[in-house]
Amino acid sequence: MDGLIQNPANTPPPRGPRLLITPLKHQHLDQVMEIERACFSRPWERRIFEAEVVFPHALCLAALTVPQGLLVGYLIMWLVVDEAQIQNIAVHPGCRGQGVGKALLRQGLEEARRRGGTWASLEVRPSNLAARRLYASLGFAEMGRRPGYYQPEGEDALLLNAELAWLDGPGGEIP
Repeated sequence: MDGLIQNPANTPPPRGPRLLITPLKHQHLDQVMEIERACFSRPWERRIFEAEVVFPHALCLAALTVPQGLLVGYLIMWLVVDEAQIQNIAVHPGCRGQGVGKALLRQGLEEARRRGGTWASLEVRPSNLAARRLYASLGFAEMGRRPGYYQPEGEDALLLNAELAWLDGPGGEIP
């Protein structure tokens, strides 16, 4: 698992690691790059992440395991006036399906709402069913399509939007 999670007893990890969601920092970028290369056929270059962690309109979050402090996921979001634009989100392949992505995205959306955000947007591959389920669970709905967006494959991108008003409801649950 790229040296990110060590399990010397070779026992299955408990479902859903204890996480600390914290600002992403330069010190995390080596682990970010490992996850980025493991998750994407065309990974972002390190220089892009270096720029994002200092970009004033970016909200960059890291999911760290507690107490080990291992980075298992990250989120890059831009806050533009009242819109939260999800630029990049990834979870280490060995930690998928354990709530890491949902914790990251929910924390990011809550922070966007605190900063005046009223809605969020993102692009996703139609073939990425796990991501689409995650986004739907947080209120995202398909609003359009960008033909041939993902290159070189030429796969379309689905455009998803979500209103953030549900975060103000009782318990912050989607109605």
